[in-house]
Amino acid sequence: MFVSYTLVWLVAGAVLCFLELLLPTAFVAFMMGISALIVALLSLVIPSLGWQIILWLGLSTSFIFLSRRFMPKAKQSRSIQDAVIAETLTAIAPGKEGRVIYEGNSWRARCEDKFNAIAPYEKVYVVRREGTLLIVIPENVLDS
Repeated sequence: MFVSYTLVWLVAGAVLCFLELLLPTAFVAFMMGISALIVALLSLVIPSLGWQIILWLGLSTSFIFLSRRFMPKAKQSRSIQDAVIAETLTAIAPGKEGRVIYEGNSWRARCEDKFNAIAPYEKVYVVRREGTLLIVIPENVLDS
């Protein structure tokens, strides 16, 4: 039984598009399916299977990269949610950095107040995070 390449590309395109409904893959399977459907139409003009595969790979890659431009970017949360208390490991001199234990890990830290020093093993509140640097204030500042 002879099966044409056009029919194979049509079935592959339909399966890939349907697969996107069952297993959401951020439109990767859908874009590959659309590419297969386009290659199915072009297979009537391009009889070589090798060129059809190269065309499908090129179209799929292009469509996937183009679809990424229209996807919303995931926002990275820079705020500190749960634990807001940390403990200094080293003294933090005014305007300098030190180390604190926060959520069981050692972090670089700087005091929010650039004129006060923080002693070692003192409880501090984490105000915010700047990359891998925590901005802290001494616990006694908020207590008074």
